[in-house]
Amino acid sequence: MMGLRLVFSVTFALVGLFNAVAAEAQQAAKVARIGWLGEEPTRSTYLREAFLQGMGDLGYVEGRNLVLESRYAEGKLERFPALAAELVALKVDVIVAAGGTRAVLAAKQATKTVPIVFPAASDPVASGLVSSLARPDGNVTGLSFFSPELVGKCLELLTQAAPGVSRVAVLWQPGERPETDMLKAAEVAARALRIRLQFVEARGPDDFDRAFSEITRARAGALTLVTSAMLFSERKRLVDLAAKNRLPTVYPWRDGVDAGGLMSYGPNTADLFRRTAIYVDKILKGAKPGELPVEQPTKFELVINLKAAKTLGLTIPQSLVARADRVIEK
Repeated sequence: MMGLRLVFSVTFALVGLFNAVAAEAQQAAKVARIGWLGEEPTRSTYLREAFLQGMGDLGYVEGRNLVLESRYAEGKLERFPALAAELVALKVDVIVAAGGTRAVLAAKQATKTVPIVFPAASDPVASGLVSSLARPDGNVTGLSFFSPELVGKCLELLTQAAPGVSRVAVLWQPGERPETDMLKAAEVAARALRIRLQFVEARGPDDFDRAFSEITRARAGALTLVTSAMLFSERKRLVDLAAKNRLPTVYPWRDGVDAGGLMSYGPNTADLFRRTAIYVDKILKGAKPGELPVEQPTKFELVINLKAAKTLGLTIPQSLVARADRVIEK
């Protein structure tokens, strides 16, 4: 009898071991199919790579257990709804809405079931992307990039870098509620700093020349931007126009300084896209997006380009340079 029990025990143990190994092999063989909804492929390649790096750190390798289905609006934001519908039809496991607020809204309208993760949203609650930061509900979650107060901080840094400036232009892309909230916050900050603001709209890249003509005619002494996907993707051209018009400019993303701009203050964009992978991984493992709190940035970087300052004839106060997380000198 003991021998028979031993045989049964060994048999059950082997069956359990076999099932565990089979389940692990099946999970390892499962390919994660991720939809990528972006604006411009050429100008955001490094953000895609940052996301893939984050996925790689979690064990996902493109071409082996990860397929990235990419769709880009190519600067035509009205294409987002159709592109989002394409990704839904491909039955992707998760959609990474990397093209800004409009991309997230398009994806949200296209599906109520496929999980959607945004890497960098201006104000997800005000935009209507989520119900709350703590409990997004629905099928959307992700990382918040911006807050209205950040515009005020950028204005403060401008007045420190260029103390004689009394009028600052604010370039923004109309169309979303968060941008309006940021303009209101900018007005509050301007009153406290005793500077005047000139709000200049740019609905698309074709408006840039006209916008900078308005800025120079009004004799604004400096410039800041209210972030949007379009302005971000066109950052190199904006940097060139600011330099051409000799406008000290602070950008809400470090990428503006990397492109040759004077200063930036804001979260590290590439890091946000790397961290997006954590959300995707949790969802792939069974987490519900509506129960994953929206992550808010906790670290803001100040980057100063002393080479650009020299070109503009500015001497950045040493007290400000000492506070910078990164200083470009050559």
